[in-house]
This record gives sequence, C-alpha cells and structure tokens, in this order.
Amino acid sequence: MAIVTVFGASLRNAMIAISLIWWPQYARLMRGQVLQEIGRDYVTAALASGASGRRILLRHILPNCVSPLLVRGSLDLGTALLLTASLSFLGLGAQPPLPELGALVTQGRDFLLTAWWYPTFPGLLLFLCVLAANIIGDAAHDWMDPTVQ
Repeated sequence: MAIVTVFGASLRNAMIAISLIWWPQYARLMRGQVLQEIGRDYVTAALASGASGRRILLRHILPNCVSPLLVRGSLDLGTALLLTASLSFLGLGAQPPLPELGALVTQGRDFLLTAWWYPTFPGLLLFLCVLAANIIGDAAHDWMDPTVQ
C-alpha cells in the first residue's frame, strides 16, 4: 500500500508494487533450484565432456528449473488477483472509468441494500477467478512434478 501511495493510485502502479514485493521469492526459488541442479551427475558429466558453462546453463540447468517457477507463478496468480482487487477496493488500484472487480465492488457498496447484485456479482466473479487460478496452479503442480503420483 505504501508503494502505491507514493507513486500514485493506478492499476499500473499497483502491478509494479506487487512485482516489487514478490520478485525476491522467485529469485530465491530460482537460486535454490539452480544450486540443486548444479550438484547433479549430468551437470558433472557435461563439464567432464568439455561443455561450456553457458551451454550447461542453457541446455541442462535452466530447463529443469523453469517448471517450479511456472507452478509457483500459476499458484500466485490468484493471490495477485486478490491483491489487485483489494488495492482497487481501497481506491489505490484501478481508477474509474477503468473496470476492475475491486473497483466495481466499491461502487456497488452504496447499493447493497437496494440492488444487492451490483456488488455481489463482481465479488463472485473474483472468487471464481481466484478459484480457477488455484485449480490450474494445482493441476500444473501435479503435471510438472515427477514426484507426485
């Protein structure tokens, strides 16, 4: 919230703030994956056969490190949707007339007693989007992780 407040309320600044908060988690995950892959026998065999460090990185290490990042990204998609909607609900995200689910819930808040569907359906759509993102992330995890059977 502080980052969006400093830079100004807009959807772009909300996305920048979310990215600034989350990039260290992805960097830490990637670093751990690379360190794990460096110790594998096929990397040692590639080094022994005379492959360059760049070739080992691009052909052997990175392809094996991408799937955990994709799974983590698909699981974080629902959280990013909720964060964006929360910032818009508070007036720090998307500004009118840009349609955004959190902003639509805020606009419909005044009509809750007379037109309950106005804030309810954007909130329900947000719920369904987050649920779908989590189901897709879980399916991606099951599909890409060889240890899950």
